[in-house]
Amino acid sequence: MFNVLFGKKTDFKELVKRGALIIDVRTPGEYATGHVKGSKNIPLDQLDKHIDALKKDGKPVIACCRSGARSGAAVSRMKAAGIEAYNGGPWDSLDAQLG
Repeated sequence: MFNVLFGKKTDFKELVKRGALIIDVRTPGEYATGHVKGSKNIPLDQLDKHIDALKKDGKPVIACCRSGARSGAAVSRMKAAGIEAYNGGPWDSLDAQLG
């Protein structure tokens, strides 16, 4: 019933095992205060310059930020470009899930 209402919960660990990239869309200053190990910092306002490279790479992308709002916007842009993208929400929550 919950899967019907809210959708299936994304298994971020499995996505990472499949080679997913973790993109942190916060500013470089925010990223410097803490981030998911192995993530790449591409601020949301610079994402469009990286879309072609991400699409060419062909890997799933997990976006994260501080609250999940900017990463949600990033995922929308990436999906519109044909990239398999997921909103990882707040970086610290994603980091805890990846354990």
